[in-house]
Amino acid sequence: MLDRRLHLHLATWLGQWPAGPGLHVVGSGRRTRPAWDGRPRPAIAVHAGVSGVLSVAPDRVAVVRDLARHPDNLLNALPTAVGYPGWAVHDDVFRWSVAPAALPDVGEWVPPTTAGLPSWLRLFDRSVLVVRDHRDRYLAGVGIKRHDRHGHELAVGTVPAARGRGLARRLVAQAARRVLDDGAVPTYLHDRRNGASARVAEAAGFPDRGWRSYGVYPS
Repeated sequence: MLDRRLHLHLATWLGQWPAGPGLHVVGSGRRTRPAWDGRPRPAIAVHAGVSGVLSVAPDRVAVVRDLARHPDNLLNALPTAVGYPGWAVHDDVFRWSVAPAALPDVGEWVPPTTAGLPSWLRLFDRSVLVVRDHRDRYLAGVGIKRHDRHGHELAVGTVPAARGRGLARRLVAQAARRVLDDGAVPTYLHDRRNGASARVAEAAGFPDRGWRSYGVYPS
């Protein structure tokens, strides 16, 4: 049975969940409002096996439904169809966990304005989880994208010199436990070609259930 928090997250984030077989294009006012980083996400889809929901702005539903009749061209044409030509389409594996791996904590929660953090962590408006070396140099970190009160997506990054130490998987598991303690379900998205991110997810307790997410994002 689907976790209730995940069900509520998808229904809130997309505008409808669940869906029957096939791709269902639905309208949601959330696609016209800023997302967690202050920028819009004009199209977001989640596919669970043979069924999926593609969420767009209400005034774009008709044109996207027509486009969806030609699935081979859907991703290429989607940015223009939702009014953002030139924006990128991300096509990801969608994962979640209600039982993160029992890995030891490794990071500390600090404000995103802390000196020495990479620019991508500064996009977050709440504490981020980081590992630093004995000279206070950043090694790895996780930020939490709070899409809604039911679902929080984890984003992780490690500097090249610190890779291979297992820091990312421990940070993801630690952050996932925080999300669950806050009453939400942690999610993890990564490009299907990113083998390193897939290995981190698996080791942190986020299995690949065959789900997919794609959407139109700022370039």
